[in-house]
Amino acid sequence: MNYLIWILVAYLLGNFSTSYFVGKIAANIDIRNYGSGNAGSTNVLRTLGLKAGAWAFLGDSLKGVIAVFLGKYYGGVTLMLLCGIAVIIGHNWPFVLRFKGGKGIATSIGVGLFVQPLSALICIIIGVIILFRFKYVSLASITAISLLPFVFIIHGTQYFLFGLALAIMAVYRHRGNIQRLLNGTERKISAGSKTKGGL
Repeated sequence: MNYLIWILVAYLLGNFSTSYFVGKIAANIDIRNYGSGNAGSTNVLRTLGLKAGAWAFLGDSLKGVIAVFLGKYYGGVTLMLLCGIAVIIGHNWPFVLRFKGGKGIATSIGVGLFVQPLSALICIIIGVIILFRFKYVSLASITAISLLPFVFIIHGTQYFLFGLALAIMAVYRHRGNIQRLLNGTERKISAGSKTKGGL
């Protein structure tokens, strides 16, 4: 019962869409009606600029950290990992926004860095290298998160399964991006426009 309560708390925490509120505060817009239509930090970056994007990324990452911290504090490793999955589900499919959320990358980064800092950092560094080389945020994000199960496996089966769950969610949420990458129509990070407004 205790596990279920904290998993629900983590899911509800994920429902707090930083990107949505940044859009409202910075430019009085629903970020889901602009750019890619995604309530995530990359769309905020492209639509509202670097500062707004940074705030969105920070907030979405932080809620991931808080969720896994609570899980570890109140239940140990297993609950920590379950809360990590739950907060990402809450971010991706928030009931308060009619299940139209983000893609979970910033939240996954916050979760991963708390759960296994060094292993997560390796994946992030590889993702950053790909981003600078190819300029595709989606490709960098998919690659970094998809590496998690292979890096986390050294920590045990439950960490591998945890990383696999994060990878599956990331790939599923990026299925449109994957198709555009294959078609050669995916937008590069430098190709965005900026809507008037700022933080």
